[in-house]
Amino acid sequence: MRLSTRGRFAITAMIDLALRESAQPVPLQDIALRHRISLSYLEQVFAKLRQHGLVESTRGPGGGYTLGFRGDSITVADIIGAIEEPAEASTTRDGVQDMTQDLWAALQTTIVAHMKTITLKSLAEEQRAKGFQVQERKPAKKGVLQKIKPLAPVRTNAPNSVFALANSLALRG
Repeated sequence: MRLSTRGRFAITAMIDLALRESAQPVPLQDIALRHRISLSYLEQVFAKLRQHGLVESTRGPGGGYTLGFRGDSITVADIIGAIEEPAEASTTRDGVQDMTQDLWAALQTTIVAHMKTITLKSLAEEQRAKGFQVQERKPAKKGVLQKIKPLAPVRTNAPNSVFALANSLALRG
């Protein structure tokens, strides 16, 4: 398992979803704007997360992503495992066995074991402890027009027909 920028972005986006767990689905565009991540890059990341059941998607107006299941059962190892390609184990290099292979395998096992102890819920709680507050997103009312207030009736003294005009001219003259 490799640790890369893609994994870091995936964890950041998943923390964002965990912080907004009780609200409506979160659009990827909002996550991309908040964390300055390319929308197309996030779409690739979330496709893999969705394949592994870590997130669920809702289509249409008001759609977006929510956690696939509770945040306290999702670990950092789950997220990284869904995003990153499995590392290739190379036992030989030019016919010579790698002398440090056991060291790297032991380090890999230790890192994965540690990542399994870190839950998404604990990462979200850390952010809340630092003072992070979720700003509620106002639902967009697309295509809904405001009701037009009726204008006060216009009162005029002008004649409303040719006959009334002739009468008013006759009275003046």
